[in-house]
Amino acid sequence: MLKPRASIARMSPYHSPIGSRSGLSLDLNESMAGCSPRVLARLRSLSTADVSLYPQREIGERLIADFLGLAPEQVLLANGVDEALLLLFANYLGPTDKDPNDKDTSDEGASGELLFADPTFVMYPMLGAALGAQVVRLRSGEDLALPVADFLARISPRTRVIAIANPNNPTGLATPRADLLKIAEAAPDAAVLIDEAYFEFCGEFCGETLIPDLESHPNLFVARTFSKAYGLAGLRLGVLTGVAEQIEYLRRFCVPFNVNAVALACIEEALADQAFVRDHVAQVKRGRQQLEQLFDELGLRFWPSQTNFVLVRVGAPAQTFVEAMQRRGIMVRDSSANPGCEGCVRITVGTPSQMDGVVQAIREAIAEIHRS
Repeated sequence: MLKPRASIARMSPYHSPIGSRSGLSLDLNESMAGCSPRVLARLRSLSTADVSLYPQREIGERLIADFLGLAPEQVLLANGVDEALLLLFANYLGPTDKDPNDKDTSDEGASGELLFADPTFVMYPMLGAALGAQVVRLRSGEDLALPVADFLARISPRTRVIAIANPNNPTGLATPRADLLKIAEAAPDAAVLIDEAYFEFCGEFCGETLIPDLESHPNLFVARTFSKAYGLAGLRLGVLTGVAEQIEYLRRFCVPFNVNAVALACIEEALADQAFVRDHVAQVKRGRQQLEQLFDELGLRFWPSQTNFVLVRVGAPAQTFVEAMQRRGIMVRDSSANPGCEGCVRITVGTPSQMDGVVQAIREAIAEIHRS
């Protein structure tokens, strides 16, 4: 009988988080403002040749490298950050390679460790488990901040990959650059991923990307995405950066046409329209402040966000609040299954024209819960 690898068979099925598109979707951290008009114009101008010929990923990598101040050899484009994570994890996790001259076989075939702190992006443990890695989960404290001291204490020769989202999802919290570099420097033999998917929304607290630190930290990788601030989630365009030598190893495992021609055609215009990105980010920050002021007024615990969403403890079973919002035509994310997030929901910031209705719906939903 045909059977999958044991690590796959043990996994629970993964289901798309998209439940319904019938209302306002504030549950997936997508851009409610859409994308730049320049990107839309480029999409409308696509020719037959643009979509009938195989794409040239390298052209996009050169554009992004120039924008980030890197060499093209330091940039790998992927079909969303999810694919970039898979490439990175597959490259460094799995059974330990042994030196043929090493007579000690005590750890032969042992899987490397994936180290991260809960709560965080669900794809880290999912991919680690699929690859048969030893998944090591640290636990954040009550404040849900990254437990830097616990990372430093837990790193060992078995640690092969460390994954940190900064700012983090689902908490929205950011960790100072100096603390992240301490972790990278404490694990020189491990790939340290800093996932900066929400970097553009970050305030002065984490306004420094770790991209300039790549050259001095050859084990460091930084990921970016076009799904959030650029509003291109539907095109699936992720970026992984690192030192050229390590990125070259990832290219060996990357299929040649992984990024589609439509996504590649939009990169130049998306990067060129930084005015659109700045305006969108400014709107998100104002909307984020609206939510945080509301939660403060209602006496609800929330975590100060550096992203395009806010995590809040609604003081009732989270699903009850989610359903109350659904009845008002707004989808929000039940985050209570994440460790430390019991009773919490995650709410994406809407556009200025949407936010008054969102605030009113939250007020009504909380009042409804309190009455029941």
